[in-house]
Amino acid sequence: MKSSLIPEERSYNMLKKSLDASSIRGKTIANNIANINTKGYKKYQVKFEETLNESFNEFKLKTTNEKHINKGQSYGDIEVVQDQSSSMREDGNNVDIENEKVNQAANTLMYNTLVSQANSKLSNLRYVITGGGR
Repeated sequence: MKSSLIPEERSYNMLKKSLDASSIRGKTIANNIANINTKGYKKYQVKFEETLNESFNEFKLKTTNEKHINKGQSYGDIEVVQDQSSSMREDGNNVDIENEKVNQAANTLMYNTLVSQANSKLSNLRYVITGGGR
């Protein structure tokens, strides 16, 4: 039987998953920018926050055994989806460079904030392990 995660461990795992999503988002934005002049290219987007909200809004039973019904779902799946919406450009490309730059700046701020939070958690843990500097 698997032991349930303590709240601190859950928050650390969510922080790691958020860092993963931010890293993937950065690579996806860079790929979109790199294909700004590719005819017919359709941009990609990362969905993490949306799936995280959806999973918290759905009622799910807690599973403590691999035989429990879970449908293989977890909280906050990271999805990379292609935006098939039409474009205003004649070549079929739907990448808006200004929008991508704004998304890149926002993602950089989010990533830096998440790294700061991870460092703070590790610093607190180190403080507790060393007995508060005694």
